Formats: sequence, structure tokens, C-alpha cells
Amino acid sequence: MEPISLRIIHEEHVALAAMLRSTQSLVEHGPGEHPENFFQVLQAMLFYIDEFPERLHHPKESALLFPPVARLAPHTRFVLERLESDHQRGEAAVRELQHQLTAWELLGELRRAAFERAVKQHIEFYLEHMRLEETVILPEAKKVLSPADWNELDDAFRTNCDPLTGKYPRDPGFDRLFSRIIMNAPAPIGFGEG
Repeated sequence: MEPISLRIIHEEHVALAAMLRSTQSLVEHGPGEHPENFFQVLQAMLFYIDEFPERLHHPKESALLFPPVARLAPHTRFVLERLESDHQRGEAAVRELQHQLTAWELLGELRRAAFERAVKQHIEFYLEHMRLEETVILPEAKKVLSPADWNELDDAFRTNCDPLTGKYPRDPGFDRLFSRIIMNAPAPIGFGEG
């Protein structure tokens, strides 16, 4: 039977990839006739990307998953070092995106292209990061981690409250954030006005 933590990590990756792709789609769609709503929804999406993965998901991977894999499968160390470096710079990168989005909103179209480039690069970076975890580290972890290691990971990840997965303990704050995104983002992302 697959460890609970592996399933949770995978589900969180799928949910985050959906949020990233929705963010890209919204950016490509542009503000249209509802710029206030557009910027509000994008700020909420970037806040989610900063708040959930950077503060809950990545710290658990860094503290509990990566060290035993590095110890038991030393041939993965190069990839683990890269992933850990990604984790270290991820929060700052999202904060920079939030700043660039605010610059576009407040200072106008001259700031749009820089934000669009930065968000595209960040999404590509993030999707590649998750691909490496899914194709290199998680399969290796399945081979080398002990039942005790998995129990520790399961206990830690079981407490994650990602509203996008629709499972596990719910957090009213994240539920409100998710509802705000869905109710205000235009179709096909959400139910808001185009």
C-alpha cells in the first residue's frame, strides 16, 4: 500500500500545477473590462502559491523527506540540492511576482510585460521542480525509506489543509481564499465575470 504522505504530496502537486496553469491562463486573458477583479484574483492566486506550498508543503519535504533520501540514496544528492535550492528561493520569487503585479496594477501597462515574463518563468520553474520530485525523488523514496520514515512523513503531511485537494483537515482561512479565487476568476478558471 502506498504511504499516505506520497499520495498527499502528489495531490498537492496536482493542485498546485492546476493553480499555476490557471494563473498563466488568467494572465494571458488579461484584465479585460474588469481590471479590479483581475488584479484581485491574481493577488489571491499568488498569495495561495506563497502561503500554502512555501509555508507548509516545502518545509516538510526539506525537513523530513529530503534528508533520509539523501542519506539512503546518495546518488540523488545533486537533484536534492537543486530542489532544496528551489525551496530556498521560492518564497522570494513569489514575493517578487506579487510586487511586479502591484507595479502593473498601480503604475500601468509599462509594467505588464515584465510581470508576464516573470510569471511565465516562475511557472515553468515550479512545474520543473515538481516534475523532478515526482520522477526522481519520490520513486527513490519508495525504494529506500523505512516504515518508520513513512510513518513520520505520513503524520506530518496528514495535517496539511490544502483546499485545492478537497481532502484532509480543512482550514477555514484556506477555504475562504479558494472560494474567493473560484468565485471571482473568470471562466473557465472560476465563476466570475469575464
